[in-house]
Amino acid sequence: MIPFPSLLIFAANLRPEIKYHKANKRMNQKLDVLIIGAGPIGLACGIEATKAGLNYQIIEKGVLVNSIYNYPANMTFFSTSEKIEIGGVPFVSHGNKPTRMEALEYYRRVKNLFELKVNLYEAVETIARTDEGDYYIKSSKAEYSASQVVIATGFYDQPNLLDVPGEDLPKVLHYYSEPYPFAEQKVVVVGAGNSAIDVALETWRKGAKVTLVHRGAEISHRIKYWVKPDIDNRIAEGSIKAYFNSSLTEIRPDQVDIQTPEGLVTIENDFVLAMTGYHPNFEWLESIGIEVSDDESCFPQRNADTFESNLPGVFLAGTVCGGNKTSKWFIENSIAHAEIIIAQVAKRVKN
Repeated sequence: MIPFPSLLIFAANLRPEIKYHKANKRMNQKLDVLIIGAGPIGLACGIEATKAGLNYQIIEKGVLVNSIYNYPANMTFFSTSEKIEIGGVPFVSHGNKPTRMEALEYYRRVKNLFELKVNLYEAVETIARTDEGDYYIKSSKAEYSASQVVIATGFYDQPNLLDVPGEDLPKVLHYYSEPYPFAEQKVVVVGAGNSAIDVALETWRKGAKVTLVHRGAEISHRIKYWVKPDIDNRIAEGSIKAYFNSSLTEIRPDQVDIQTPEGLVTIENDFVLAMTGYHPNFEWLESIGIEVSDDESCFPQRNADTFESNLPGVFLAGTVCGGNKTSKWFIENSIAHAEIIIAQVAKRVKN
C-alpha cells in the first residue's frame, strides 16, 4: 500500500521555543480544547469532551483512524475486541481477535453514535501561544483558538529508515497492504516483529521467494503466539531463508548485499519490504516547543500523572507518549489517557 503522505506542513521559521501569536479576530469562538488526531485515542478524547460538555474540535490529516486504515489489509489485532472498545460501546467481532476492517467499521460507528466533531483531511500547520495564554492553531483549511490542546497523533507516519544506499529505489517499501503484488517475486523482508513476520508468511504463501533479514539473534518475543510456530517451521524447513545478526548494506535494482556473521552475501532481489517500525514526528513536536529527551528513547516531556507536556495546557495522549519505545503504549493500555486528560481540561475550563 502506498500510504497517505504526511500532510503536516510547518512554518519554516518556527523554532523550538514557544512562539506567540496575535489571534485572528476572524476566527470562530474559542474552543475549550482542540484534539489533533482522530485515531482511537483522539476519538476517546472527543467522547470524554462530549460527556463533559466542552466546546471541542478534532482535526485529522487523513481518514478516520488513519493509522488503522494503513495497516495491512488482512491484519488481525493482537488484542481482543473488548480491550480496544471506547466510550463503553461494545465491539463485537466475528473471531476472538478483530480484523482491520472490523476495527475501521467499529470506530466509524462510534464516531457517528456520539456525533463527534471531526474534520478529516485537515492538516495542522502551526501551533503557537497567544499573548493571552491560549493557543492559535492554523490548519490547511482553517484557523482556531483553543484554551488547551491534545496531541494524539500516534507514530505510524514516520518509518524507521535503513539508511543504506539504494533505500530510495521504488522497489523499497516501508508500508505493506497485501501479498499479491509480490507473487512469484524475490522478496527481502527486513525485521522480525509482528509486521515483518506477517509479511514474510503472506508473501511466501503467494509464491514469493522470501528472505528474512534481522539484526537481532532471533524472532521477536512479541510475535503473536499463534504465528510463531508457523514462522519457526518455515525457517526450519528452508522455505523462508533467514539471516539473523545481519543487516542490509546496499540495495540495487536487481540485488541486495547482506552483511552476515559469515561475511557479505549478495542475492538477487525484486522487492525490499522494510518492516522496521515507525516513530512519532519528533521534528514537529520540537518545532512547537515540546521537549524531547536527547537519548535513544526520545520521550516527549510530559507529566506522568496528567499527561501535560512542558507546554502549559498541551497534553500528549496515546502512542505518541512512548517516543521511540513504540511498544510501550498501544490502543489497549492508552484509552485511559482520554479520561485523565479531559478531566484536567474540564477542571481548568470551569475555573
